[in-house]
Amino acid sequence: MSMRLPGFKGEFLWEFDIAEGQLLALAEAFPAESYGRRPAKTARSVSEVLVHVAVGNLLLLRITGIDAAPDLYGKLEGEAVPRMMAMIAKNDSLEKSITDKAGVTALLRRSLDAVRAAFTQAPDAELDRLELFFGERSTVRRVYMRALTHMHEHMGQLIAYMRAMGMPAPWPDWGEAGRKTIERG
Repeated sequence: MSMRLPGFKGEFLWEFDIAEGQLLALAEAFPAESYGRRPAKTARSVSEVLVHVAVGNLLLLRITGIDAAPDLYGKLEGEAVPRMMAMIAKNDSLEKSITDKAGVTALLRRSLDAVRAAFTQAPDAELDRLELFFGERSTVRRVYMRALTHMHEHMGQLIAYMRAMGMPAPWPDWGEAGRKTIERG
């Protein structure tokens, strides 16, 4: 086990490790031919959910001032709100255009790596810096927390998709195993 960073950073990265591992396990567990499946006409497909998470990470990094994907978005100019709207429009387009398993998982890994690197390298004072976050002033720390909760939100969606397709989640059910671990102390 690697040494964890102290304080909030270490705790955040610990939780990030869990979300990252589970999202990647889900992305790998879905067969490539299932990436176009959706539970309803109005729901995102498997690939769209995974791309949504990936580009959501990139958008949130942009709010913190980190442009982790200039190749995807080009040069974004103007005020904050029009730049954000341009990214959201591009993200909607990317959800529809990146659909194959290899492309989707590569983008997801890229975004997760970018979030991890940016958060790890950010000085503590940077996490306290205020930014405009969807119309209100908030800390950069909150933007990173939103990335983590967004990942968990859509991980739950993907678990439901997987179960609806008759597949189990791609990790052990900790019910019985967890109880035995706790009992052993």
